[in-house]
Amino acid sequence: MKEQPRRQAISHTWQVLAPASVLCIALLTGCAVGPDFTRPGVAKNAGYSQEKLATTTASADVADGGAAQKLVEGMDIPGQWWTLFRSPTLNALVEEALKANSDVAAAQAALRQANELAYAEQSSLFPSLSGSASKTRQLPSTANTFGSPARILTVNSASLSVSYDPDVFGGGRRQIESSTAQAEYERYQLEATYLTLTSNVVNTAVTLASLRDQVTATQAIIRLQSDQLDLLQSQRRLGAIANTDVLTQQAALAQTRATLPPLQKQLAQTRNQLMAYLGRFPNQDQGENFDLASLHLPEQLPLSLPSTIVEQRPDVRSAEAQLHQASANIGVAVANQLPQFSISGTLGSSALGGTRLFSSGTGFWSLAGSVSQTIFDAGTLEHRKQAAVAAYDESAARYRSTVIAAFQDVANALRALQADADTLNQQVQAEQAAHQSLDLAQAQFRLGAVGYLNLLTAQQNYQNAVLTRVKVQSTRYSDTTALFQALGGGWWNRTDVAPTSLGSPDRF
Repeated sequence: MKEQPRRQAISHTWQVLAPASVLCIALLTGCAVGPDFTRPGVAKNAGYSQEKLATTTASADVADGGAAQKLVEGMDIPGQWWTLFRSPTLNALVEEALKANSDVAAAQAALRQANELAYAEQSSLFPSLSGSASKTRQLPSTANTFGSPARILTVNSASLSVSYDPDVFGGGRRQIESSTAQAEYERYQLEATYLTLTSNVVNTAVTLASLRDQVTATQAIIRLQSDQLDLLQSQRRLGAIANTDVLTQQAALAQTRATLPPLQKQLAQTRNQLMAYLGRFPNQDQGENFDLASLHLPEQLPLSLPSTIVEQRPDVRSAEAQLHQASANIGVAVANQLPQFSISGTLGSSALGGTRLFSSGTGFWSLAGSVSQTIFDAGTLEHRKQAAVAAYDESAARYRSTVIAAFQDVANALRALQADADTLNQQVQAEQAAHQSLDLAQAQFRLGAVGYLNLLTAQQNYQNAVLTRVKVQSTRYSDTTALFQALGGGWWNRTDVAPTSLGSPDRF
């Protein structure tokens, strides 16, 4: 093929494509029908409590979990907030869960899918260019009409086609906006999955510590009651007490022993739950142990401003993305009611010989434009628009409900922290009093100053006080975790999202 015909062909190509390209660029900066999305504002009077909350909790005279906690308004939340519990074992388990948990892997894949679909939608803003080539051999039907010799013809052709649907009213851009909002939704769903998983791992570790301490306390009480039974049996052999006292103590000991298997069962089931969070099978337990002494209760806690909650909570950001998507879908529905434009062009060459393609006299081209408008559809498009408006109203209501629930979570966590501290303080005092009462009852019983029922009552009171104190201690850790979760978990200070979850945007 000679150079001059090739240049002519290229020139023809640009003559066809340039108008469409210019129109494409011009329309990309045009207006889009439908509402422009704006984030709903938080009510000015929104807050966590009707009255002013105390900024410091009470303390208790106990080594594990008894420290006072101070709320610091505006304090930022670290991305790895669980490290504030100062447990290397807990830190390692959380990191393992983030890497191995199947829910996280599924959320990452969902985000990658949403991003790829959003990238695919963006291609609608550009012309579509396609090429084709063919070689046809045929025998014309008139070849043997008058006895003339048959002649097989070979036709070679090549063409370049361009098509473009100008986004005159912005329907395509609204569709891209909708897909992008869906990707944002999946992005914050992934953050919500991270937050839920890390909170569950920490709470499970706290539960394991509490159960282990309850088992230890129960075993100590069993030893105490066993020693008391030995004493009663010695006194019975000496005839100092009746046999009924021994039988009563045996029954009390058996009842205490009966509380141990349920605790051990709950401990085993909680460990199985932890294995599931870590992506392990139950038989892959590596023996990580927790007790309350291995966990440090954070003494400074963040308290975010009410105006920042909507930005920090992944569930609120997810609801906002759904609202944004519903808003964009209204624009798509409106654009579908308006005229639809289309431009197409073809440039090619057809010749009997392959070497003559794109030579002088073999070229052909076409340029066409069209516009279409629905005249009658029995109200289909109008009803779809109204359905999009209704979907937006539904998303707006769900968004407000999510925001209110977020404030409720923070308010509940703040109340719980204060109540937990006060409860632990009183419970420690109750345990100390019960322990003193038991010591006194034991001494008086040995001297015969009180009856056995007084001793039994003192034992039961002390047993209940110890177990209740352990439970209240663990509740302080759990409610501290609940506050971090209610405030969003500091995801904005982390980089947990794998780069592959963002998909592969096209260079265009």
